[in-house]
Amino acid sequence: MKIMMNANLDELTEEQMQRVQTVSENNEIIVARTREEQLALVGDVDIIFGSFSRPLFEAARQLKWVQTEGAGIDNLLFSEFVESPIILTSAKGTVGPHLADHTWALLLGLLRGVGRAVRERTWDNRMSIRRESWELGGATLGIVGLGGVGIEVARRAGGFGMEVIAVDPEPLEKPDFVREIWGTDRFYDLLEQSDVVSVCCPLTQRTRGLFDREAFRHMKPGALLVNVTRGPIIDGDALLEALEQGLISGAGLDVTSPEPLPADSPLWDHPHVIITPHASGGSPLRLDRTIDLFCENLQRFSDGRELLSVIDKQKGY
Repeated sequence: MKIMMNANLDELTEEQMQRVQTVSENNEIIVARTREEQLALVGDVDIIFGSFSRPLFEAARQLKWVQTEGAGIDNLLFSEFVESPIILTSAKGTVGPHLADHTWALLLGLLRGVGRAVRERTWDNRMSIRRESWELGGATLGIVGLGGVGIEVARRAGGFGMEVIAVDPEPLEKPDFVREIWGTDRFYDLLEQSDVVSVCCPLTQRTRGLFDREAFRHMKPGALLVNVTRGPIIDGDALLEALEQGLISGAGLDVTSPEPLPADSPLWDHPHVIITPHASGGSPLRLDRTIDLFCENLQRFSDGRELLSVIDKQKGY
């Protein structure tokens, strides 16, 4: 099989490349560093590891499988690709730890006034920060989407003495650190019971604009909202209104809509909002975990077995 590697080539080590090569002596690996090289070489490629696009899809004549480096694939689901027999696998299942860590960084920054302290740069706000701070013990964390990221966010909640509830569109086995898992038809129930809501779901047709004005009206008064997956899951205007009307106490956002967030957006200077520039995907361990997944899937592909982290292109996750 012919494999084209075009993911994070500046960071890919010789050892990682060797791990891919040693899966099978029958695999031919080519490296494409530029868009022009990718288009020129993809014609007889069987497998792509890395970035993918409509032009690559159109230029490929025998492509069978695409493994993306990231977990988010909403920008790849153009109709021709969705309807094709080409398998799509992502890094879902490998990005949970660092996205969960970032979720908790944003949450704790909101909870303890870190965002205000950094932004305001004064000692005179200490008493107001103290009055706004609260503890997590005994509070309820609601997770929207209990996939790889959601599981890791939930796992960390136990250390803070929180109860965890979740909604997910798929029937899932309940981990012992999650109190309840409901279907998405109980989304409003989750919002009404949660002191903190963590957005951990992918962007799909169903989740785009999920947090609209009606959703914010169902959130528990004083709740915090954190989002590290995709910005358009939250209606930006509805979020601003919810903050201004006091429907929620604050928001931690690593992703926004639009993105990048315009410099004149009032969210930047809002005293109860912390924004990071889509940085949650950063981890020195990320690429190595993805290479491990790719090597495992390469062996499975060669053996004719089911691959891991397969995307249902119709559902979008």
